[in-house]
Amino acid sequence: MNSEFQYKNSLLTRTFRQLFIFWVLALCLPAIKLPAQQLMVHHYLYVAVPGIRNDLQYGGHGLLVFDMDHGFRFVKRIPTAGLDKDGQPSNVKGIAVSLFTNCVYISTIQSLQCLNLLTEKLVWEKPYGNGCDRMSVSPDGKTIYLPSFEGDDWKVVDAKTGNVLHTIVTHSGSHNTICGPDGKQVYLEGLKSDYLTVVNTADESIAAEVGPFANHIRPFTIDGWQRRCFVNVDGLLGFEIGDLKTGKKTDHIEVYGFHTGPVKRHGCPCHGIALSPGEGELWLADGFNECLHVFDISKKEIRQGQSIKLSDQPGWITFSIDGKYAMPSTGDIIDAGKKKIVAKLVDEKGARVQSEKMLELVFSGKHLVKAGDQFGIGRNLR
Repeated sequence: MNSEFQYKNSLLTRTFRQLFIFWVLALCLPAIKLPAQQLMVHHYLYVAVPGIRNDLQYGGHGLLVFDMDHGFRFVKRIPTAGLDKDGQPSNVKGIAVSLFTNCVYISTIQSLQCLNLLTEKLVWEKPYGNGCDRMSVSPDGKTIYLPSFEGDDWKVVDAKTGNVLHTIVTHSGSHNTICGPDGKQVYLEGLKSDYLTVVNTADESIAAEVGPFANHIRPFTIDGWQRRCFVNVDGLLGFEIGDLKTGKKTDHIEVYGFHTGPVKRHGCPCHGIALSPGEGELWLADGFNECLHVFDISKKEIRQGQSIKLSDQPGWITFSIDGKYAMPSTGDIIDAGKKKIVAKLVDEKGARVQSEKMLELVFSGKHLVKAGDQFGIGRNLR
């Protein structure tokens, strides 16, 4: 009898203890705030169109959003500005994002526009003298380095207001721009120059030139440590490498096993170059052959690897932040590990989307927490 009483008493005690713990957790858990990365995180691809010249057949006009977590499914079209004097959509030249302002910036031949990513409303749109080209936002999100449209200079622009703070004159045919990950240097490419210009952001002075390369530089990228640059040049089915510390060209790499010929756009065999985020591979666009060539650059001897056939001529390449996907301008989404096309971008009408201006954005709930880049910059993810 005593034994049975003790057993029932013990069972009752455990039940009350469990109920008490449950009650405490029910009261306390709502007050616990999880870090942003532990909340609901979602990855989206933002694509500015018309991103192939002003051709509306490749996605129309606006900022298209695709769900990267669900097979790059179309989500929505955000209306944008960027119209020419006749009221027609103008060529989109670049796209960049600032986490400081929570805004996306889209440049066209005539102007730069700023859209708030949370309200999806236009904050401002401004013309800049000789037009605009492919810009870059500083790592702190406060400054935009904006090239004029194949002109003589870059404008240093306040990301909040769009006001011009400084002007950097190079007389190089200002074109593509990359802000270094450390925020101390910005790299300026003019399509009329064989040299890459390096600028100190502390005083916006020209610090150095890298080169000369074999011909005028076109798209380029840099590694995460800012030790090397990798460049397309006019006339070359391949790429060249420069040392950002010494300012010298170090390598000339040609694609073997392929011939080249006329291309639809840009006038050069290779217009598009990107490092995988882990920096073990370099991906190269080949317009005439409608493919990407992958090179192993993880060792001293650079080796040409697999080539991936695309649905059209590529003119740009970027990567997802984690390196899982390579994303050429053709709208083909490639599994970077398997080297296979796994999805294709299509709009709300089922039409194929192509653009040379796209990047990844990561949201935690409604909060923007991370942004990719339109350039395939190395991220040291090893």
